[in-house]
Amino acid sequence: MPEIHYERHDGQDAAAQLDAFLPAYEEVYAEPPYLEGPRDVAEFIDHYQVHTRRPGMRLVLAHDGQVVVGFTYGYYLAPDTRWWHNLQDVTLPQEFIQEDGRRTFAILELAVRKPWRRKGVAAGLHTVLLNGLDAERITLTVRPEPEASAARFAYLSWGYRKLGISHPWEDAPLYECMVCEPR
Repeated sequence: MPEIHYERHDGQDAAAQLDAFLPAYEEVYAEPPYLEGPRDVAEFIDHYQVHTRRPGMRLVLAHDGQVVVGFTYGYYLAPDTRWWHNLQDVTLPQEFIQEDGRRTFAILELAVRKPWRRKGVAAGLHTVLLNGLDAERITLTVRPEPEASAARFAYLSWGYRKLGISHPWEDAPLYECMVCEPR
């Protein structure tokens, strides 16, 4: 196993870390099923800057020496979130989708560069991200394509369950929305 160390950055401190993990983002998301190019990366940069201003924003970087080999980040869903309304194949009760700004923590990204996969790095990132978090539940999305099956199986083994298929914006691909209630 590689000698991995993890660094957590909260709030606006996470904004200053973009350059540290952007090469890992570009590498991971150039692979199938994502096949992201420069335009997609530019959109990610814009979205990330907005995400760093969300309540409860946390970023975790995994380092092997000086190299960032993986990252994850997320934040609490706001009371006016559209997260649950993006589900296409299920209608959830109002009491489930009601948010108060602390009820649900959403993981937006969890990615590990190929040479460090299947070595416990993703599990370490997930653990550090959620350590000490006060949330009733955690949610994330994963692509349904076969190339993302290892991630999906990892999430299932960590206690997540599939809620439905999410279509978060007009030109977005479909995602499987998953949730875990750690308590």
